[in-house]
Amino acid sequence: MIKTLAEHALNLQFAAALRGVLQAGYRRSDFKADLLAGITVGIVAIPLAMALAIASGVPPQHGLYTSIIGGAIIALLGGSRLSVSGPTAAFVVILHPIAQQHGLGGLLIATFMAGVVLTVMGMARMGRLIQYIPYPVTTGFTAGIAVVIASLQLKDLLGLEVAGLPEHFLPKVAALLAALPTTHLPDLIIGLLTLAILIGWPRLKIAIPGHLVALLVGAVVAWGLGLVVDGFSVATIGSRFHYEAGTLVGQGIPPLPPLPVLPWHFPGANGQPLELSTELIQQLIGPAFAIAVLGGIESLLCAVVVDGLAGTRHDPDAELLGQGLGNMLVPFFGGIAATGAIARSATNFRAGAKSPVSSIVHALLVLAAVVSLAPLLAYLPMAALAALLLVVAWNMSEAKHFMHILKVAPRSDIVVLLACFGLTVIFDMVVAVGTGVVLAAFLFMRRMAEITHTRRLEWSHERWSAELPERVQVYEIAGPLFFGAAEKAMSTLEQIGQQDAVVVLDLAGVPAMDVTGLVALDSLIERIHHQGACVILVGVQRQPAKAMEKAGIKDLPGRLAICRTLEQALERIRERRAGSSPAAETGSPAVGPSA
Repeated sequence: MIKTLAEHALNLQFAAALRGVLQAGYRRSDFKADLLAGITVGIVAIPLAMALAIASGVPPQHGLYTSIIGGAIIALLGGSRLSVSGPTAAFVVILHPIAQQHGLGGLLIATFMAGVVLTVMGMARMGRLIQYIPYPVTTGFTAGIAVVIASLQLKDLLGLEVAGLPEHFLPKVAALLAALPTTHLPDLIIGLLTLAILIGWPRLKIAIPGHLVALLVGAVVAWGLGLVVDGFSVATIGSRFHYEAGTLVGQGIPPLPPLPVLPWHFPGANGQPLELSTELIQQLIGPAFAIAVLGGIESLLCAVVVDGLAGTRHDPDAELLGQGLGNMLVPFFGGIAATGAIARSATNFRAGAKSPVSSIVHALLVLAAVVSLAPLLAYLPMAALAALLLVVAWNMSEAKHFMHILKVAPRSDIVVLLACFGLTVIFDMVVAVGTGVVLAAFLFMRRMAEITHTRRLEWSHERWSAELPERVQVYEIAGPLFFGAAEKAMSTLEQIGQQDAVVVLDLAGVPAMDVTGLVALDSLIERIHHQGACVILVGVQRQPAKAMEKAGIKDLPGRLAICRTLEQALERIRERRAGSSPAAETGSPAVGPSA
């Protein structure tokens, strides 16, 4: 069994994006384009990785390690040519509670477990399942995640003094409102300055990344005002975080590459030693599954977006497998959960990337920055990083698109959208997605049941060349016959009287039928037979025909006949009655099996 799964995984990897690029021919010009694109994305990723790690409740270097290890491994093994993987904003709402409850060690173990789940999903070829998640569900929980992320940034943006934020949204907002009197003016000034540059920079249409300029200006202004204004000080990465790496001790992030380490050697909650146990694993199963589900959705959505931009085609199963293997290895180098980052991937495409090599270059640039620029990164103000994440949250919410959906979408989709949004904000993403998918499924079944109908067909010169034979009624069933619609469709046929000798059911408009539809149809045939009439089914499509054959619904003389068209069925009735007048006189259903 294990050997079979391993061979299956290997076969999937042979279809990975990097191998496809190399087979098509990789030229020097392609490498040059990938090099420039990777450098551009790497510059974008460095502050984002740190900010997202901090927002997730862990020191900033762990976000950088995620971009280095996860970015390189997933690019090598994944199924999307231009996707860039690393820490993303969507993960914050899941990772932050895990870090609070179980510490960094527990978060890394949950990431490894999520990687196992993603790997199994890829090996089971579940990549196509993303298309079955309704659009209002993804839009709703994404907007909800954006609101939660924005609320988490208010503490650092305003420099609030809050001992500890509650886990859930409403108590968290209450704690932030209660702490407003402790707003620290220097932090607020730097945060608003950074926010203003981030908002205004795109209008200048300059090629330099706006967030790089905003963070640089924020850091320089904070440092300069700290020199000339008495009492002007802001929280920075260096003042907030410190590290101990062997004999190396300092402020900010360690100037070291990600080194191999066992995840359970990192501290647990409140900095206490982590106790690896069966109980801990059981507690982390739910969060790990949440990471895997969100990671799978986010990475495949990212791949779809990039395909739309670049005209490429990703392998969803290989992408899931690459994401799974990447998340299994990342924790052993101190990295947190990684997935495809839509904004960085779009930047990668616009910068001219040609292959996954650009993502590998991006990972190497982040590595170079960690080793060489760690002391300078310590000067980045926390308020400036909070402003950056506020802009990320705003872009992630797609507020204008959200409001447009509320105006134009059907009422059922609006219900799903608002339910997912509200549940994500108040509870969590897992509850929101689960409830949203179930709610959307029920509303979809209701919609399908509404379009499924049965009607009696009256004789007309336009439809038939001759009048209906006596004691023959024709009914048309249209729409899918499944458990949500079968009973409604069959209830119309309860009015069939005993005076009818033959009942013709036109099923040409039935594209699909499940077991409930089969049972309802079989019961109807049985009831009509007991009333002394025969049933003829016409125009049966391929899927219902296969289902009926498997269920044993077939030609039975005097009870059931199956014809290809309605004209054939009526002609057959006329021929049978003309050839057996006694039957016609007594009114017995003189219809045999179809030829």
